[in-house]
Amino acid sequence: MESRGYVPHVIPRGQERDARKNPGYKARRWVVEAAHSWFNRFRKILVRFEKTAASFSALLHLAAAIICFRKVGVIFFMDKP
Repeated sequence: MESRGYVPHVIPRGQERDARKNPGYKARRWVVEAAHSWFNRFRKILVRFEKTAASFSALLHLAAAIICFRKVGVIFFMDKP
């Protein structure tokens, strides 16, 4: 991540336990675990039947788009009276 210019926010579990003692620390591991859970709801991705990496990658992108659409759609419709 660092070689591509990203700042890693998820630290290993052992270090997370020690960092929790800091009052300003906010754990972010649940974000990654929630994303994995959302992707695991798509059975075709969970049980990989695809033979080519390109078709599996396309399914991952499609699942991500569906997840985003559902999240934005829920927020959008909740704002209407």
